Amino acid sequence: MKVLFICTHNRCRSILAEAIARQRAGALLEPRSAGSHPQGQVDAGALHYLRQHGYNCEGLRSQSWDEYREFDPDLMITLCDTAAGEQCPVHFGSTKKLHWGMPDPSKVQGDETKIAAAYSAAILELEGSIDALAASLRARIPRNQSHPHRP
Repeated sequence: MKVLFICTHNRCRSILAEAIARQRAGALLEPRSAGSHPQGQVDAGALHYLRQHGYNCEGLRSQSWDEYREFDPDLMITLCDTAAGEQCPVHFGSTKKLHWGMPDPSKVQGDETKIAAAYSAAILELEGSIDALAASLRARIPRNQSHPHRP
């Protein structure tokens, strides 16, 4: 299943989701991330804490959802309140949409302990949501059938 994680600036939450989904559900999901108004660079904290939690950050970048005209996602998941209220481009047509609103850990102010806790909480929340999505997809695949995207 092709999944596009959306957050307005595509610099933190959607980046976290893409990396986590790639590693935890890559056999079932083809994850990407994008934003309506991309920042152009990935939040350094997102990369740091993803690596600290054992995630591969290779290829992660901040990009516009316009770059995914040909991707044709099966599911779009918005992660911030701003993105949830935005009108999605026509080229996404009737793509199913979900909203997993969550606080932006990159906006947390304070000492390193408080900032680390915010990123860890976001990663943990996304792990749970992605694991639940993957489990629901696994439940739909008949046991005697291979993955639908594989020969």
